Amino acid sequence: MQKDLETRVKEFIASGDSARLDRFLSERERDMTRSRLHSLISEGWVSINGQQARPAQRVKGGDRVVMTIPPIREYDVSPQSIPVNLVYQDSEIVVVDKPAGLSVHPGPGHPDGTLVNALLARCPDIQGVGGIHRPGIVHRLDKDTSGLMVVAKTERAHQSLSGQIKEREIRKGYLGLTVGMPPQDKGTVDVPIARDPRHRQRMAVVLGGRESRTHYRVLEELRGHALLELDLETGRTHQIRVHLAYLGYPLFGDGVYGKRSPDLARHFLHANALGFRHPRSGKDVSFKSDLPTELQQVLTALRQCQADV
Repeated sequence: MQKDLETRVKEFIASGDSARLDRFLSERERDMTRSRLHSLISEGWVSINGQQARPAQRVKGGDRVVMTIPPIREYDVSPQSIPVNLVYQDSEIVVVDKPAGLSVHPGPGHPDGTLVNALLARCPDIQGVGGIHRPGIVHRLDKDTSGLMVVAKTERAHQSLSGQIKEREIRKGYLGLTVGMPPQDKGTVDVPIARDPRHRQRMAVVLGGRESRTHYRVLEELRGHALLELDLETGRTHQIRVHLAYLGYPLFGDGVYGKRSPDLARHFLHANALGFRHPRSGKDVSFKSDLPTELQQVLTALRQCQADV
């Protein structure tokens, strides 16, 4: 398979009978595997007539298909001594409380020094589980989002957890601080998400994107801010950040979908709750995580300002 050295964009105008998008592209991109093409479509790098497409979507005569091909890199997935807090570990899984600033796995801009590198040093038995480049990983958190993640240590656990995610059986809870106060004490954001057509490194609410639902509840009002309890029904890239920005109340400190803050070096979002069915026993297990110090300090400062008024 060809190794791409830079991002490329290819455009096709369909002719003739309709065909599935993944088959349409595989007939025109002989140097790329079917699985690679399927991944590009699923990850939002392919559009039909300007709308994000799905692998099984039909391409009809006259359709304009645009495919962006990001570069393929080889990354170092060797063990590295990086401090991480292991909340729980047994022969099947490890639950980690990821700090902000740590990417989950190697990628553009962070070829090593990731959670995967750290876990390979602490839990060498995850090597190769579920794949070479993202061993054990079944779900992710943004680099600057802190909190709980479960990692598989066996193929059985990887398959079980991946299945639970697909069936939306894993329970993921977050705490987030918004800029501005939502008009309702609780609600659901139910709008589709896809890659931003104008800024391909960002996500956005896009007609025809993947269904995405975020439930929120206001826990505390703090001088024009709201501390929210958030539950994800789906798990799209940047979902909470995009949904809150769509409402008009972006996360505190979010420089991508809102505005950076001099009081916090990252966005205020912490995965504080995680629950799932244990891959071996089948019993429900759950874990909690306290807010990191830097987020507690932001709340303390806001509460003090509110008390002084």
